[in-house]
Amino acid sequence: MKGMRARREIGFSEFVALMAFVTCFVAMSIDLMLPALSQIGQDLEVLRDNDTQLIITTIFIGVAIGHIFYGPLADVVGRKPATYLGFAIFILGTSISLFSYSMDMMLLGRFLQGLGAAGPRIVTIAIVRDKSEGPEMARVMSLIMTVFVLVPVVAPIIGQGILWLSGWRMMFVFLLVAALAILLWFGLRLPETLTVEKRSKFSVKIVMNSFKEVISNRVAMAYVIASGLGFGAFLGFLNSVQQVLQDLYHLGAKFPFYFAVLATGIGVASFINSKLVMRFGMKTLVLGTQMITVILSLLALISTFWLSAVPPLWCVMVYFMLVLMGIGLLFGNLNALSMEPFGHIAGLASGLIGGVSTLIAVIAGMLVGQAFNQTLIPIMLGFILLPGLSFAMTYWASRQ
Repeated sequence: MKGMRARREIGFSEFVALMAFVTCFVAMSIDLMLPALSQIGQDLEVLRDNDTQLIITTIFIGVAIGHIFYGPLADVVGRKPATYLGFAIFILGTSISLFSYSMDMMLLGRFLQGLGAAGPRIVTIAIVRDKSEGPEMARVMSLIMTVFVLVPVVAPIIGQGILWLSGWRMMFVFLLVAALAILLWFGLRLPETLTVEKRSKFSVKIVMNSFKEVISNRVAMAYVIASGLGFGAFLGFLNSVQQVLQDLYHLGAKFPFYFAVLATGIGVASFINSKLVMRFGMKTLVLGTQMITVILSLLALISTFWLSAVPPLWCVMVYFMLVLMGIGLLFGNLNALSMEPFGHIAGLASGLIGGVSTLIAVIAGMLVGQAFNQTLIPIMLGFILLPGLSFAMTYWASRQ
């Protein structure tokens, strides 16, 4: 019996792999679609090319709203029921997108995909915390993030492969099958990690007081706004990158491979961040990165006056790689700075901070994306103005 029980228990490697796959649904749902945006827009009779960007933006709105609710829900009902709910909503949204015949129907499906995928993404952190702590938790999370960082590199290539074999609707079939397979894996192999006696009792008063505590902390909220603005510059890029590389530079089916190269910039930055932050500290590293991003983008914008508004491809790739490395350095550090005062309400605070910063990013990124005019100028302006404002907020907070 002991041998059979041991074989049934989930091992460390399987646990890390399962958590990584559960976490990656948001990134997969976004990056898989990038090569197909123009085809989806044509099939759904979208009038303005820039409106196809909403297929990307809408999923983030769902993620932002989901951030606020899943953390408290997982503390009350348990990790697995909250994750099941998220998967159910994601599967519903994927099915709606699969059979959509209008842009409105597509956007409804994408919103539900984001709302659903936010659950497994958030609850995963709680599950890891339940099963480990300290250095062991850091080890597990770093391994999960290693897989997560690979998704933007691999997903567009998979998406392009699906387009070669079939149409864009098959991408949603792929997501649907993947969700069902991972849900089955999760349900059969992972036991509930939060026992009944450790679950919280739901209290509107406690939740409201916690939210009030977060919102009333001016320094923390400054970092939240700074994080949202920085992320907004990235979303502006993400909204426009398919149009830039496929339309302006006519890369066609080569687009996913060029995007994969750019995505490695964020991965490299995330990898070296742990060493840089120990040497310079979070605040200095963030302020320096924001300033360098603004200066680099300002120089790139000035160069367009003699290189033209559509510079050579190699210049654009170098520029995008450098600014994306900067964004990679900002993500974790700004989130950590905003969370510092809230260790006693980490779950609620993390959800609220993630939701607010993502909503700010969605609005900012949408403004940048919708300004796309067949040149790189709107993206460059986004990487000047948004990190510039983020720098101002960070500088103010660091002086308090």
